[in-house]
Amino acid sequence: MANETNVIANTCSFAGVRPIMVDLPYPEIQVREKNLIYANLLSADYCGSVSEMSAITQYINNENRMSCEKCPLAKTIIGIAMAEMIHLQKLGELIFLLGGSVSFTAVYPNGRKKQWTPEYLSIPENVKHMILADIEAEKAAINQYNMHIKMINDDYINAVLLRIIKDEEYHIMILQTLLQEMP
Repeated sequence: MANETNVIANTCSFAGVRPIMVDLPYPEIQVREKNLIYANLLSADYCGSVSEMSAITQYINNENRMSCEKCPLAKTIIGIAMAEMIHLQKLGELIFLLGGSVSFTAVYPNGRKKQWTPEYLSIPENVKHMILADIEAEKAAINQYNMHIKMINDDYINAVLLRIIKDEEYHIMILQTLLQEMP
């Protein structure tokens, strides 16, 4: 007699999922001159507690926990994560052009360095609370980008940050819509 085993499979396919972002081009990635202070500020956006690295990881974790039971929602979350990956890539380019180090270590104005850690993430179990945590993370990112724009005197960098903010605002709108559609 053949040995039968139970198979559990995730039938949620992510084929064709695209980044969820505003339909506007990004400015050319360039800087006026090398500037380690600016590079360090952007390192916090890259991999600090409020960062694209944190956003990507939080969205991917949420998507993984949703995909078997809530496929349409999981597809939206992975699309947002893909947009955050583009943000991470743009920030990495800027940091490199500014003469900084593209790594998983944020350098803060006081000179303190902190390596990225999953301790930065908010990982609630309930789907509604996941979305609420994602909205709060997007709002915190927008606030941090606005603060950095005030500190950076380089219109090329600030144009990229302003473009990223447009995506973050769009993500908030989508996440709020998802919340309203929940039972």
